[in-house]
Amino acid sequence: MSLKHETREGSGAATSPAQPNLNFCLLQLFKCEHLQNAESMSSRTFLCASRRPLQDLSFKKQKAYPQNVDLPTLPPKKKKKPYPIPIEKIRQVAKKDKRLAEMGIEKPLEPPKNGILVPDLIHVAYEVIDAWKLLIKGLAQLLHVIPVYGCSECSEVHVAHSGHHIQNCQGATAAKRRSFHSWVRGSINDILLPVESYHLYDPFGRRIKHESRFDYDRIPAVVELCIQAGVDIPEYPSRRRTKPIRTLGKKVIDRGGFVEEPRPWRSRGSSALSDLDTDGACGRLPPPSLADVPRIAQETMDAYEVVRSGVTKLMRKYSVKACGYCPEVHIGPWGHNVKLCGAFKHQWRDGKHGWQDAVVDEVFPPNYVWHVQDPKGPPLRSALKRYYGKAPAVVEVCMQAGAQVPEQYKPTMRLDIIVPESEEVDLVA
Repeated sequence: MSLKHETREGSGAATSPAQPNLNFCLLQLFKCEHLQNAESMSSRTFLCASRRPLQDLSFKKQKAYPQNVDLPTLPPKKKKKPYPIPIEKIRQVAKKDKRLAEMGIEKPLEPPKNGILVPDLIHVAYEVIDAWKLLIKGLAQLLHVIPVYGCSECSEVHVAHSGHHIQNCQGATAAKRRSFHSWVRGSINDILLPVESYHLYDPFGRRIKHESRFDYDRIPAVVELCIQAGVDIPEYPSRRRTKPIRTLGKKVIDRGGFVEEPRPWRSRGSSALSDLDTDGACGRLPPPSLADVPRIAQETMDAYEVVRSGVTKLMRKYSVKACGYCPEVHIGPWGHNVKLCGAFKHQWRDGKHGWQDAVVDEVFPPNYVWHVQDPKGPPLRSALKRYYGKAPAVVEVCMQAGAQVPEQYKPTMRLDIIVPESEEVDLVA
């Protein structure tokens, strides 16, 4: 007897013994179909997921940089620079140190805050000093080939075969020239801005007073930072401590005694010191051959990146102070007492500097200049100023000499923007 006939006979009558079996069979059949559908769907989903292209595990995702980024606006000169560290955090640390001092507990210091070198940063300091020499040498050679102009009335610098026509001069006689620049031939100091600081034999010793400022030599801040980080230069010795200093609050209770600086501690005629300074670098080095210019440009670009990254690493550990009003920089745990600040409201401070923690751009400034797509083309104009990009002066010189531009500088250079003609400016949206 078929199941269909059995069901018809059982309808309207008492439930037959075969009815529970029939319901059980239908239920099992429904479960089997449902499980098969679920298994097929899961298998199809698994196969679809497994057919995705395999990624190369050795591929490293590069950092994506935005396009067409404007440079941050410069702070006004009649205002103090912002603190790199929030003032609230500075006050919290000061309160904590004061509380420990009131309890008679010494503040625990780690290298290099306690006067001892950091072993892991010694090789970084030597890399920076070697790259600094190569940077000066490369720029001195490239400036024989790449023309550089500087304004005689302001700090504007331009890298091209002629000066630009952008009316943004802020010199003393700018009104007479309708803000046009007064261009003269530039030097290496216009590309690599000289930032100097006092060389100290003992950074934790006596502070430099205004009357004794001539007893200390002024050297590039990058070189002084490398010396305090472990670089040994015979002409500029530095005290290397073996025992840490001890402090109680802001007071140094044990610094190992004061040590007189060795004299004479500098030699003007040394060739090793001339390689560390930019003064007269173009006259010391002859112009390179045209075949060697791209190679020198790439080496100079690489040296610039090494110096910048190395200075950043060193400043994370070693104390560097900068004036909040003027460009003065001091390498050490606290600033000097020389009264030579002539910036905003210097009369209120009796000419003393307003010391605060420095940033990398104050020790190794990039000195941004206008990027020129065609150095031999027509000069830049004020009407097209919004289409021009900017780049550090060293990067612009090396790029025009044939070096590859690093990715981090391309957003501000606006390489993907086509500069319109002067008569097309009004037609551009």
